[in-house]
Amino acid sequence: MYLSILILPLLGSIVSGFFGRKVGVTGSRILGCLSIFITTILAIISFFEIGFSNNPVSLNIFKWLDSETFNIAWNFQFDSLTVSMLIPVLVISSLVHFYSIGYMSHDPHNQRFFSYLSLFTFMMIILVTGNNYLVMFVGWEGVGVCSYLLVSFWFTRIAANQSSLSAFLTNRVGDAFLTIGMFVILWSLGNLDYSIVFSLTPYIHENIITIIGICLLIGAMAKSSQVGLHIWLPMAMEGMYIKNQHIFLPTPVSALIHAATMVTAGVYLLIRSSPLIEYSSTVLLICLWLGAVTTVFSSLIGLFQQDIKKIIAYSTMSQLGMMVIAIGLSSYNIAIFHLVNHAFYKGLLFLGAGAVIHAVADNQDLRRYGGLISFLPLTYTVILIASLSLVAFPFMTGFYSKDFILESAFGQYYFSSISVYVIAVIGAIFTTLYSVKVLYLTFLANPNGPINYYKNAHEGDIFLSLPLVILAIFSIYFGYLTKDIFIGLGSGFFIDNSIFIHPMHEILIDTEFAVPILFKLLPFILTISFSVLAIIYPEFMPSSVTNFKFTKIGYYIFGFFNQRFLVEFFYNKFIVNTVLDIGGQTTRILDKGSIEWIGPYGIGVVLQKVSKIMSSLHKGVVTDYALYILIAVCFYISIFTFVFIFNDLISIITLSSIIVLIGASNYMNKIEN
Repeated sequence: MYLSILILPLLGSIVSGFFGRKVGVTGSRILGCLSIFITTILAIISFFEIGFSNNPVSLNIFKWLDSETFNIAWNFQFDSLTVSMLIPVLVISSLVHFYSIGYMSHDPHNQRFFSYLSLFTFMMIILVTGNNYLVMFVGWEGVGVCSYLLVSFWFTRIAANQSSLSAFLTNRVGDAFLTIGMFVILWSLGNLDYSIVFSLTPYIHENIITIIGICLLIGAMAKSSQVGLHIWLPMAMEGMYIKNQHIFLPTPVSALIHAATMVTAGVYLLIRSSPLIEYSSTVLLICLWLGAVTTVFSSLIGLFQQDIKKIIAYSTMSQLGMMVIAIGLSSYNIAIFHLVNHAFYKGLLFLGAGAVIHAVADNQDLRRYGGLISFLPLTYTVILIASLSLVAFPFMTGFYSKDFILESAFGQYYFSSISVYVIAVIGAIFTTLYSVKVLYLTFLANPNGPINYYKNAHEGDIFLSLPLVILAIFSIYFGYLTKDIFIGLGSGFFIDNSIFIHPMHEILIDTEFAVPILFKLLPFILTISFSVLAIIYPEFMPSSVTNFKFTKIGYYIFGFFNQRFLVEFFYNKFIVNTVLDIGGQTTRILDKGSIEWIGPYGIGVVLQKVSKIMSSLHKGVVTDYALYILIAVCFYISIFTFVFIFNDLISIITLSSIIVLIGASNYMNKIEN
């Protein structure tokens, strides 16, 4: 069964990719969806079999590298952390496959698209189930390559190629540091196997653990789009204008990459490495503040965006920051719980946005929506459910994990954690505001789009609607049904050592019982207050924001936040352009100067000059030749004289040392006698 989880997505990808012309569009869809559906069912069975019975399963395929004490094998492990990750990955992937049948029905390259989707799922399974860092790295790189292929699926469009290159190159930075971290692990511990590395970690110096942890964290920053290496995520939502319409990457790709798979890989890496980073307080503190800054940074940017998918993408970045906060608090079980919950309601948001975009002729500008509640009642309902879960409305799925992260930050009772609590609550307020903004401008505001939008607006077929309904059910009930499994007091779900919390960092009891009731209710109170304010404000004072925006200070404020804190401008002007200039100058010098001087041109010139000098010495005058001979004889005599004097000097020093030692020993003997 466990081997089938690995093989079936790969078989679906191979058949769709290499034999797509034989099986046709329908055959490719059926095979792709069927392989992922069966894999999902097997993963759910493994969740109950492994998670509840705490019986990890290991698959030993074959040895890869074997040298003395260092050996790497294609081994895969299924423990409680692995099966917890497989649930959102495969459930979202199967629904995305089904959704893509309707969404991509008019695209001529269905076989290639389904092949990429299945390969992406296979690589994510490799990443999650790998038993050592090297096998995990294979899945890590595979996910990056597949995301490049999917983002640039419409490769004839320049914007798609630019977006895919941005995502690929930004992730190269994180991959480089992850590779360095693996080299340091190999140098300090001699192996890359999880069990060996984690068992030896307590016996090495904390500074080495800090270096390894920072390298792993930078790798996770790129993959999970934390601030600093986040620029690829909005770029993946960028597009181009064709006949006044936005043309972007396929929305199912957005749901797959930005909801449940690629962006969660970095968080999974940190959770999997918990037995390592728990021994470095520096890494945990960096995670804590990095997550806090990412949360408020991304939610503030999302508030000023006008593209529906980019707003959802920034909300993904904000929620990933919440997960990194949980990791910084050593609350790994809460982090994985929020990761699973987030996958469902964020996948629902992306697919719901796809249904809206599909209904209004591929336009993604919120300002050209409005009044769609009458035309898309099902889509409005599911986006409302997902938004309520996103803002942690009570008893929705997101409520049970997001609020618990905030309570954990307060419950640690350190200055840093309480400061992070305040920052995260501010980020949650901004999250509420842009969630209300999406709902209001899309469905409740007065119609602002062309009339043909509303003439042709309609709900999607069964392929577009059924995944929305299923994810809506998960977004309502999953958190309530599984909260005691993941974060309940006395839960034994993670006792198989898949995650490790140092006894000094355990705060679950304090979070549950010691946090004042006011600070437990504060996020909920602020969420409700600002939700009501965001709905009432544009109704009663609709022109105030517009008037402020046209003032000079308003223009600069809106421009600053709409341009995402000018981070891309800074990168392009001071980093990208500088590197390109240095590369251009270096290439010009090497191509037109250094290589020629080192190579054939330089050798030829030097030999010609040497030959001219040697030729000028041959004048045919005997006295000159006698002078040359005399100079050479004097030179050789001086060399031999120096050598003889040097040898004599060494002999004199050696003899003197021996005499001194003998005299000293005789003197000591006389004293003793």
